[in-house]
Amino acid sequence: MKQIPVFLTLTIICAVLFITSSCRDNTMGSVEREDLFSLEIGPMEDQIALYRLDGNRGIRRMGFTMRDGLFYIADGNSGKIVRYNSYGDLLFMIYNEETNPPPVTLKTNISDDEQATRWAYSYPLEEPGWITVDSRRHIYVEDRLPYNQQRSDSETRALLDGIILHFDQNGRFINYLGREGIGGSPFPRIIGLNTSIRDEIAITCRIPEGWEIYWFNSSGMLLYLVKISSSSIPALADWPDALAVVDSITSSPDSRNLYMKVNYSRDTFDQLTYTRTGSEPIISVIWTLNIEDGTYTGSVEVPLFEIIENPRLPGVSVFYSVLGTARNGRMLLYFPVETGYSLLFIDTKSREQRRGFIQFSIDELRYNDFFLSADGILSAMLADNFYVKMVWWRTDRYIGTSGEAP
Repeated sequence: MKQIPVFLTLTIICAVLFITSSCRDNTMGSVEREDLFSLEIGPMEDQIALYRLDGNRGIRRMGFTMRDGLFYIADGNSGKIVRYNSYGDLLFMIYNEETNPPPVTLKTNISDDEQATRWAYSYPLEEPGWITVDSRRHIYVEDRLPYNQQRSDSETRALLDGIILHFDQNGRFINYLGREGIGGSPFPRIIGLNTSIRDEIAITCRIPEGWEIYWFNSSGMLLYLVKISSSSIPALADWPDALAVVDSITSSPDSRNLYMKVNYSRDTFDQLTYTRTGSEPIISVIWTLNIEDGTYTGSVEVPLFEIIENPRLPGVSVFYSVLGTARNGRMLLYFPVETGYSLLFIDTKSREQRRGFIQFSIDELRYNDFFLSADGILSAMLADNFYVKMVWWRTDRYIGTSGEAP
């Protein structure tokens, strides 16, 4: 295992970025939505417990991912993991017997040599959240330890309460990952979980003074530990005193790279009293970090989104947020607008940009969660008071990852 002290390499890079406008900009327009299937909200096997079920369980995190047209949902409220095809057929379920009713339509207690088309396995899931699936269809899901098994790290002052559960393609439990690998100690707060090249697993954690990224191979061996300090974020050459805030850190699905989006702002002052009145955005930058040697290998600027309420008045500049990362360094960003999301696609290598839009109803804004696949397909869970809708937009056809002409 190789530990990379990233904070030692940042000062070399900090003085090299000058604000330019070198990106090509195109428009991909409105992206057509495909509604795939809907699930009722509730506790049964073919339902999703999106909202509070009883007075003893609060609203917990939901996680979902899509790979090869299959949808995997980690239901933190009920303590279960389900897999659906794109037609809405429930294929299998991993469930906690104490928080779920017994399956009715799924076969249980399947032996290794028994054939079944729809089945269920029990496992004492506590609070599943982040979820990812590799090319073998192996499932990795975040789970939180019970309160009496959580601990604190005296060095980082972080609460250690998370593990990564590993299930095979049929839903059978294999092992769990901790910080040192298989069976290791708990992780600090997990804010990202992804598969990468050669079915490697990247786990992004937040600690009080920065971030830790644990990178494992497909066998559960820790390959790299990347530490990024909040005090050592790259600076802008034109604005060395600008406030730098890390918006997101995402891992590449096809290389040993991290993409760190940093928002840069400057203070604003009253011209008469010279007292600080607030801050305003300058620009965002996506930094590419090679985890093998801890160096920044590139950067691309992200333009600001302009909110224009009155054409006769100047607009307001705001930051985009990251939706996800596809293959070949292609990223999708968004900003919420009245009837949907305004999209910005950026190729971190060629610096090409395209803008687009996805639309959904006001009722669907009550709850929405998005996932961008490695192929560039944008999927979402959208919910109202009664149903969870699974939808997708074929953004891969617009950002050049589907093999079709954009």
